[in-house]
Amino acid sequence: MVEMLPSIPLSAWAGTQQTLHRYLQVVGKIRLAASQRRNHWWNVPFHLTGRGVTSRPMGQVDGNPIFTIDFDFVSHELAVHSLDGERITLPLAGRSVASFYTELMEALRDIGVTVRLEHPHPFDLTDAGRPFAEDTEHASYDPAMALRYWQTLSQAMLILEEFAAGFSGKVSPVHHFWHTFDVAHTRFRDRAVEQGPSTDPVTREAYSREVISSGFWFGDKSLPEPAFYSYTSPEPPGLAETRLHPTGARWLDRGGSHLAVLPLSALAPGSDAQRCGAVLQFLGDAYQAGAVLAGWDIDRYASPGGVTDPVLLGAASGRLAASTT
Repeated sequence: MVEMLPSIPLSAWAGTQQTLHRYLQVVGKIRLAASQRRNHWWNVPFHLTGRGVTSRPMGQVDGNPIFTIDFDFVSHELAVHSLDGERITLPLAGRSVASFYTELMEALRDIGVTVRLEHPHPFDLTDAGRPFAEDTEHASYDPAMALRYWQTLSQAMLILEEFAAGFSGKVSPVHHFWHTFDVAHTRFRDRAVEQGPSTDPVTREAYSREVISSGFWFGDKSLPEPAFYSYTSPEPPGLAETRLHPTGARWLDRGGSHLAVLPLSALAPGSDAQRCGAVLQFLGDAYQAGAVLAGWDIDRYASPGGVTDPVLLGAASGRLAASTT
């Protein structure tokens, strides 16, 4: 049996997390170069599979054959597939980021893929000035912790999928960003956001509309443990004064903005259903707080249980009325 949302403090797998994060950024930058751009960078993140995470099919748009890169955290290997059935695998353990990068690029050439990365360096990490090909420092890979990372992501993803069902407006997929190493679901309001001239192009695209984003990430220096989170952008005044549930959920000051966080350590012992319910309560509180203060039309976007069919909604409303009389 796999424990629901197990403890995975950052300190317990820091070396593996840092190495794996850079592995994912290498593949993520290949995905960025070899896929059709979509609004809010939806073409760039990974999606989860039954054994790990996948780049999804890419190529063709840039003249390359269609190919896919998959991380398998059960057998602990990277698999490169081409549309004609060719497959090349690389072990994930026992190699530096430099070795991973070099051998992956060679594997791509072997199946006829030529990808030029615009900037083959980590993005927004402490060693962003060092090319992947020169990173011999990060070479840790604990298979047990890599497996737990994927299992935890999979559980968090399904909770976020359940939460996503309650909103009928424009939403992102529940997807895994290699930039921030999180799994996220974003709700959009159809209102453009004017940004300053100094805003970088990544941010301009990501936040070109009002959003309320929810997700799960493994922590950083300000919160060195895994947590569910939510934020509203632009942030309305008074957001951080709103109340969150369950006990242990709080607002985290991120230097000019606030992040609602529910650390896994704050979840009370209970059944899987109870723990999932506590997370959904937290996500709902944070969304309601941002949506109310920002003036979103909450009723218009509601789709309880993923339903917008007026016949089914009417029947459900009738059953509720009958049960209360």
